[in-house]
Amino acid sequence: METSAHMLNIAAGWIGTPYRHQASKKGVGCDCLGLVRGIWRELYGEEPEEPGPYAHDWAERSGTERLAEAALRHFGPPIPRGDMRPGDVLLFRFRPEAAAKHLGILAGDGRFIHAYEQAGVVSSPLVPSWARRIAAVHRFPDI
Repeated sequence: METSAHMLNIAAGWIGTPYRHQASKKGVGCDCLGLVRGIWRELYGEEPEEPGPYAHDWAERSGTERLAEAALRHFGPPIPRGDMRPGDVLLFRFRPEAAAKHLGILAGDGRFIHAYEQAGVVSSPLVPSWARRIAAVHRFPDI
């Protein structure tokens, strides 16, 4: 099975997982980073690195691009938005001058899978207010 199709099946299995800051356990709890970490583990067997502790407001306080830098290390260079396809990882920046601080998985049919505090892991429409906040698109490496 192609990596992106396999990854989408895994991601769909996380829907309904409650939101838990810094967690990464399907059915128990995760945040947006924990969702991507859990999918990575299911695809490749283990995580490439431990993210270390982070606060809810880490991006605002540090100003560093921790998510973007980690994405470069593990997924490689971003792909053009015009080439994104289901299974790709979306990094979101909530304000143009702020660090990217949210992740999701493009699910196709104009939707993406992500974890957020108010709802846990859900499939949401990639409406213009989300689409304009995409900071980078990355693809999981082939298995």
